[in-house]
Amino acid sequence: MADSKPVYLTVEGKTRLEERLHQLLTVRRPEVADRIQQAKADGDISESGEYEDAKNEQAWLEGDIRALEHTLRHAQVVENGGANGIVSIGSLVTVKDGDGAEERYTLVGSAEANSRQRKISNESPVGKALLGHKSGDVVTVHSPAGKMEFTILNIE
Repeated sequence: MADSKPVYLTVEGKTRLEERLHQLLTVRRPEVADRIQQAKADGDISESGEYEDAKNEQAWLEGDIRALEHTLRHAQVVENGGANGIVSIGSLVTVKDGDGAEERYTLVGSAEANSRQRKISNESPVGKALLGHKSGDVVTVHSPAGKMEFTILNIE
């Protein structure tokens, strides 16, 4: 993971990732190690499906741990999004689309993006278009679905 660009996180997002890493290190890692030990104790590991499964789980777990550690190592915490009336990471933005429908998005770094929670990445087409704008601005979004326009109604 040679990529060392900053990973933008809200305070809540950083806390959530730290808690997840702690859980993986203190709960999941020992559980997987116990599974491997138990599989070894049960006999011939060369033919043990349980042993292979546990080793595969360990590999995935270690990959998740490395990814979380990398993200946290390069984390840049962003606070007070939108406090100056300009859309920034951490802002809660209300927009109106060309059809008059209103949407609310929280602009976050890519590590926290979650479409179900209406958290969009600053690197997404909509996120990029909104960044740096203020209430009343009309922004054009160029996305794979085509060109869309949004009017920024409110920034919190």
